[in-house]
Amino acid sequence: MARTMRKVRTGAVVRTNGDKTAIVEMVWKQRHRIYRKQMRRVARFYVHDPENQCRLGDTVKIEETRPISKNKHWRLLEIVDRRQVADVRPIDVETDIAPEMTQPRVLAAEARAEAAGDGDDETTEETIEEEPVAEEESVAEEPKAEEAEGTDDPDVQEEEA
Repeated sequence: MARTMRKVRTGAVVRTNGDKTAIVEMVWKQRHRIYRKQMRRVARFYVHDPENQCRLGDTVKIEETRPISKNKHWRLLEIVDRRQVADVRPIDVETDIAPEMTQPRVLAAEARAEAAGDGDDETTEETIEEEPVAEEESVAEEPKAEEAEGTDDPDVQEEEA
């Protein structure tokens, strides 16, 4: 195939797991023949990247070439734009936030102690340790009492009496 006739595409890198291979997505819109509504179309290309230059999120220019492997028929021409993408998995986010989510009561206790104007650091530490435990016990007992009172079933009310 003559070099002048080769197709050139621009797309975003969506995966770089393979060695010397990147997967590039090209997105375009196409109008439906009957309904005339815009449809989103996606084409995925396996691209030969011999130096592993591509990173996730980069915008790259690729060119059609001879078959390099079963699915790989494109090669990397140039990286048009680098993009910063966070290397954080959803499970990492949950583990980082989980300790902070359990401590709002401790932070509230510190704020109350500061508002009270106590200058003693020892008393602040004691209130921080005692208050969350007391709140957890009261929260655990309340739903049981509400469940017993709020039942409309006559059989349950007879058993309680």
